Amino acid sequence: MARRILLVFVVLAVAVGGGVAFHFIHRPAGEALPPEYAAPAKPQKYQCAMHPQIVSDKPGTCPICGMKLQPVEDEAAAAPTRGGRTIAFYRHPMRPEVTSPVPAKDEMGMDYVPVYTDELQGAQASAVPGHAPFTLSPARQQLIGVRRARVERRPLAVAIRAVGTVAYDPGLYQAVVEYRQALRARAQLAQSTVPEAVSGADGLVRAAAVKLRQQGISEAQLAQVARGTGDPTNLLLPGKSVWVYAQVYEYELGLVRPGQTLTITAPSLPGRRFTARVAGIDPILDPATRTARVRALVSTPSADLRPESFVDVSIEAPLGERLAVPEDAVLDTGTRRIVFVVRGQGEFEPRAVELGRDAQGFYEVLSGLEPGEEVVVAANFLIDSESRFRSALRAFESQPGGAAAAPVGHQH
Repeated sequence: MARRILLVFVVLAVAVGGGVAFHFIHRPAGEALPPEYAAPAKPQKYQCAMHPQIVSDKPGTCPICGMKLQPVEDEAAAAPTRGGRTIAFYRHPMRPEVTSPVPAKDEMGMDYVPVYTDELQGAQASAVPGHAPFTLSPARQQLIGVRRARVERRPLAVAIRAVGTVAYDPGLYQAVVEYRQALRARAQLAQSTVPEAVSGADGLVRAAAVKLRQQGISEAQLAQVARGTGDPTNLLLPGKSVWVYAQVYEYELGLVRPGQTLTITAPSLPGRRFTARVAGIDPILDPATRTARVRALVSTPSADLRPESFVDVSIEAPLGERLAVPEDAVLDTGTRRIVFVVRGQGEFEPRAVELGRDAQGFYEVLSGLEPGEEVVVAANFLIDSESRFRSALRAFESQPGGAAAAPVGHQH
């Protein structure tokens, strides 16, 4: 007994000497602790049910919709584990920059998507600004409808469609007549002993030739005019052949060559189809329409194409064999064009590409892709949204505080 009393005094002496005070509180079972002994309460948060990016430290109304802010449950309870993975926060299903610390719904009633801490650690960098590579399981790919296509070399051809008219061209007719007259005059003065006369005749021929070239007459056609072959009256009146002028836009002119085949249809002659070959291309653009005339001589045995009639012209311009990617694979961001290259079973890599002309449902690939690579051709917008989200995760991770700071970035 004396030994126990001595032990109690020793304990009290140590406690007093160490500055520790012991308080013995006697309370019946089930009775709450006094307020001074209760754990300090965590600050209450309030959030808008319709706009979860609106979070406040005090009650109030949402500045967007005016609804009353609702109390937010303890974040520890709002960030559970699921399948052994810890949920860091929740994000808007279509706008990854909008996040919430608790489960929420978007404006359409869709649930916010949970973001796990391991996803924050797995966000990788990309050569495409604002995008990041990521992986998706085959089951998830099937769920959102991902389809792929292979990048390969294939023959491509561009169909150039233009509006044309059956020529009624007194100007060209007059230029042809003037050129032929200048040639006759020079021939008559060839033996002249007056040098000025010969020089003047040569000048008239050159001026008339320049005038014809300005109207799209080629050197070969100029030679035909000089030989007197061809009747220029078909520029004025219908006959067994007529000239057709097609207005081709500047960006397509590089694909048009003399000798290419044209297909011509006329609204006034339903069911009729005419074919001809490109005879000439005007070297000067129309500054108002940014087009140049493509000229073709069309055979019309029945003389049913009237001068000044409107026609539709189609020119098939082959590009040859080119590396091509389906049009459905390309996303245009306004500043660049990107595709998503699929590696293995589910790794998606955003890739900036340089493209040429579009033809037959494909784009000509100038750089950025290699033959044999696979690209996404369906569910591109969902894949793009996921890639942007992974890039946003990387930005969150780089902020002070790392991944834990991500829910603070609520935005509207």
